[in-house]
Amino acid sequence: MRRNRPAAPGPTVGDDVAAMIRVDHAGEYGAVRIYAGQLAVLGDRSSPAAMAIRHMAAQEDEHLKRFEALLRERGVRPTALEPIWRVAGFALGAATAFMGERAAMTCTEAVEAVIDRHYGDQLDRLGEDEADLKATIAKFRAEEVEHHDAAIELGSEKAVGHPALSAAIQTGCKLAIALSTRV
Repeated sequence: MRRNRPAAPGPTVGDDVAAMIRVDHAGEYGAVRIYAGQLAVLGDRSSPAAMAIRHMAAQEDEHLKRFEALLRERGVRPTALEPIWRVAGFALGAATAFMGERAAMTCTEAVEAVIDRHYGDQLDRLGEDEADLKATIAKFRAEEVEHHDAAIELGSEKAVGHPALSAAIQTGCKLAIALSTRV
């Protein structure tokens, strides 16, 4: 006779918050690597796009440091995919910068469009018991939207192949989010 086993416990709210912190850390890490790749190609240029990238990179570094602290404070493990994001982020940044400053801006526009929606979804799911985390995500989301808008102002939509490049980058970001949440 087969005995019924109790169902395995489902994810808890704590698990959901841990996954949010893990994926947000991975995303900010990826952003830092994208900008590092772009700056490796663009060098010390003083163009508006290069100066914007340096500013955005500094903000992303601040975001990454905050999520690193949250990982430690809450005992959340980082994604096991970090070595892949190290290479993939840098390669994406370098490749888009090699294509030109407008393509680099397309990368920012595409990534930040996905991140805006991602952070918005998280804000909708977080309860009032996570007021500090909500405030952090809201602040970073506002800065990501600024990056998105700056990229458009700097000509992202005029890049050769903009629709295809943007769609490919957005698809990659969505895949990275799905994987980093779980792995």
